[in-house]
Amino acid sequence: FFLFLVHRIGRTGRCGRQGLATTFINKTCDEAILLDLKHLLIEAKQAVPSFLLRLESDKERLLAIGDEPGCSYCNGLGHRITNCPKLESQSTKTANNMKKNDFLAKGNSDW
Repeated sequence: FFLFLVHRIGRTGRCGRQGLATTFINKTCDEAILLDLKHLLIEAKQAVPSFLLRLESDKERLLAIGDEPGCSYCNGLGHRITNCPKLESQSTKTANNMKKNDFLAKGNSDW
């Protein structure tokens, strides 16, 4: 569905021209599709209708819970622990060190 929708929207504004794409939605539309549409519009930096902005996925609901702003790992503002760049970097370093140590241990015992 979305490949077709994105393709049709892309055809409305080609070669530097502007266009208007219209999508009709009724009450039978699945909420998951509406959430996907919402995130596509946000990603494309397009205007998001207010009824789509009011929809929240389970992940968005969980991120909104709590009084403390920002990340509980690094106290950084603008993100939560679920997408903390410092935590991700630390996890990657730890995983890489584990791989190196496992490799070196095997290499030493084989010689």
